Amino acid sequence: MNRNKLKKAVPIIFSFIITAVGLFCTVVRIVQAGVFPPIEIAAAQMTMPAGDKQYSPVSAESSVSTEQSGTDNKEPDKKDTAVPASAEVSEDISAKKKPISTGDFEASEATDGEIAEYDKEHEGEEQYPVNEFTVTEGNVSYKNVQVKNSSSADIDIEEELNGELGFEMEKTDEPQVLIYHTHTSESYLTYDTGYFYESFYPRNTDSSENVCAVGEEIAKQLNGAGIVTIHDTTLHDYPSYSGAYDRSLETINSYLEEYPTIKVVLDIHRDGIGTDTEKHKPVFTADGRQGAQVMVLSGYNYDDCEEFQDWEYNLRFALKIQEKAAEMYPEMMRPVNFSDFMYNMNVNTGSLLIEVGAESNTLEEARYSGYLLGKVLCSVLST
Repeated sequence: MNRNKLKKAVPIIFSFIITAVGLFCTVVRIVQAGVFPPIEIAAAQMTMPAGDKQYSPVSAESSVSTEQSGTDNKEPDKKDTAVPASAEVSEDISAKKKPISTGDFEASEATDGEIAEYDKEHEGEEQYPVNEFTVTEGNVSYKNVQVKNSSSADIDIEEELNGELGFEMEKTDEPQVLIYHTHTSESYLTYDTGYFYESFYPRNTDSSENVCAVGEEIAKQLNGAGIVTIHDTTLHDYPSYSGAYDRSLETINSYLEEYPTIKVVLDIHRDGIGTDTEKHKPVFTADGRQGAQVMVLSGYNYDDCEEFQDWEYNLRFALKIQEKAAEMYPEMMRPVNFSDFMYNMNVNTGSLLIEVGAESNTLEEARYSGYLLGKVLCSVLST
């Protein structure tokens, strides 16, 4: 081949390689997703991010990054353990131990005027679709309990459901539940319009507009039922995203040291499903109102870590939540995500990571799901 032909062929070969790699990664993500039926949800799982990138602030006043993220698919980065100034754990932890009143869900419906103003603010921007889907089937099931098992272990759901939990709730005025957020700034769409604009940025450091608002709804129900719950809103992923799990572990340990009565530790996130030009949100309906589907994650001790020998108790807890939710609010839950990860679930035998919706759900949908999930947890923890 002469030099001119070689020069022309190189870009073509390079493009072919990039395309092939991209296709391979897409297939891998779809297989990992384990969602059924594949045709129904394939598009929604094509580019679900791994969440393992370093984030760079857009500006000093913005949220955290231009990258959307679900859960980190890696262990904490031990090289970055500095606690950001805005994410220091409160010295007076007891100040956060405040019972919160409960009641009916306080909805905040958008008006036509607000949506018109929203469209006006984004005039001239490209508009992209948000597609709804509902996932209820995993690759392992027992009655109404569904699991997406991508771990290295086989599980018997019936046997685990009949097993004992790794903790026992008490009648006490001391805290027994801790809710926190490793990726505190994860946020949602504001309005349910069926589209999003090119400038959509799913990160926000305002705790009333990110996953903290979801955690608040969960905490309200638990505290209202007499299960004293601490809701921590420390920013663990800003200004540095890398090392967030190390920083949230410091927060967890601070509370466990202060309150040894804590038995349940819940890390509340949201998922990220889609691309820069098309997004997909998991939804369901309960009592005539649309909510964001919820996914509980539980990890398997695939590498025989000495600190995670009791992983099975977490799985049992996850399955009991799944079972009760299916009974109370059918289709609220995506299958339990059981896989080879830890995500700080080794801190005790009642630790789970829970993803409420995705970045393309609205905050209202996610809050409603938090409200319902709180009721489910009250039922599970009161029995």
